Amino acid sequence: MFVDRTQVHARAGNGGAGVAAFVRAKGKPQGKPTGGNGGNGGDVIFRADDGVSTLLTYRRHPHHKAGSGSHGTGDFQHGRSGEDLVLPVPPGTTVYDEAGRMIADLVEPGQQVVVLKGGRGGRGNAAFVSPKRRAPSICEQGEYGAEETYTLELKLMADAALVGFPNAGKSTFIASVSAARPKIADYPFTTLEPNLGVVAFDDQEFVLADIPGLIEGAAEGKGLGHEFLRHTERAQVLVILLDPAITATDPVDVQRDVLLRELRAFSPDLAERPTVFAVTKADLAEAQPAAEEIPEAHLISSLTGEGVKELLYAIGALVDQAERVRPEREGYVLHRPVRRQFSVERSGDVWVVEGVGALRAVRFADLTNPQAADMAAERLERIGVEAALMEAGAQEGDTVRIGDLEFEFLTLEDEEEDEQ
Repeated sequence: MFVDRTQVHARAGNGGAGVAAFVRAKGKPQGKPTGGNGGNGGDVIFRADDGVSTLLTYRRHPHHKAGSGSHGTGDFQHGRSGEDLVLPVPPGTTVYDEAGRMIADLVEPGQQVVVLKGGRGGRGNAAFVSPKRRAPSICEQGEYGAEETYTLELKLMADAALVGFPNAGKSTFIASVSAARPKIADYPFTTLEPNLGVVAFDDQEFVLADIPGLIEGAAEGKGLGHEFLRHTERAQVLVILLDPAITATDPVDVQRDVLLRELRAFSPDLAERPTVFAVTKADLAEAQPAAEEIPEAHLISSLTGEGVKELLYAIGALVDQAERVRPEREGYVLHRPVRRQFSVERSGDVWVVEGVGALRAVRFADLTNPQAADMAAERLERIGVEAALMEAGAQEGDTVRIGDLEFEFLTLEDEEEDEQ
């Protein structure tokens, strides 16, 4: 089964927690701080892998999670970082985020994009030793790993693409010139998924894609138009097959014009690609008169082999020419802007502060610890949360929520006055 579009729900690993620990010695109930840091959570990475040819695995198993970091322990023992989650995809896969933005176009094997960073590990109390704090008893919790659903879309990496109406003979042709074995039957829409075949003859070789049959209106999404047309985008050469068996309803020149119009409507660039035309089913009586309507078209029969070799030479020559003139295609990775550290919104009677900066400021294991509470307040003030709340209209005594924690709003100035 060929799967060319699917969704993946991925989650980065959680960070491990730091620990508060001390050297225990006789006569020194609280000695030197030795608490280690928690390990970082693993990242989520999409990587192009030429050993993968389909997205079927992700259709069957859409949920994936990176490894979490382990917790720190005493004696300066830091936790291990969680393993990164590397999700292999076929070359030619584009990755879209939940908003539908393309964030990566992975073309060459080895190209990759880190879509989710693992949660940071929390620091142990040994990391907080300073001239001001000789024996800190505070430590941080690890951060939760972020999660998101991504859409993966595969566009075939072919040198040439076969384009035509349903039942125009594309599957029969690719089966006759390569090792590809598509389903073939004498009714329209036999091919419901693209097929790839390697064509080798004399000293030439190229990859040929059999694109399922197009219908008029495909560019507007009729039938499975967009699903099929996108596979032509990476092809350097288009091979348009025309069916003489339907000349009573659609003469070959009409077929040609309709197909070119659909390609142009989907992407103007497609209409400019090197193109070769062929009238199929030369063994039919109506094939020869049909081919005469388009002088540049090859007349072929995939069953008898008539004209096939000449068509392959023509395709091969156009592929070679396109290879010489086209620039090196590079993958595409969007560097998204760094998210804001925090945002402030009013929800009923509560001020809600969201954002990674605010969460990091308060991620202590025990905020009832005065040292931890003081440091959290300093951090929030330093990144501007206090000023933002005041600007938004927060009053002394209002409730402020950050993550799962709720606080009574007091400015640092208020706290200093209370202490005096």
